[in-house]
Amino acid sequence: MFDTLPYAPSMSDPAPPRLTPATDEDLIQALAFALSYSGRRRTHQGDELMARIAAERLVEYLQKSNFVVMKKPPASPHSAYGLPLARD
Repeated sequence: MFDTLPYAPSMSDPAPPRLTPATDEDLIQALAFALSYSGRRRTHQGDELMARIAAERLVEYLQKSNFVVMKKPPASPHSAYGLPLARD
């Protein structure tokens, strides 16, 4: 009954990127950005300072709670990165 499956078996996962612990400042900047922007649109002018304060408090709480936040290495640049632009 289950000898043939109607779908292909899943591919094996590629090797995961090497994770490193995020610095406090990395985490504060990421949280403050998430609190200040909705997509690419800034929410309000005064919210940037409040977002920074909230992010600092969140990081402080995470440290006290023994959380470790990891981040991936930076993405490699696009294959065309650094090539001269075509001129007419």
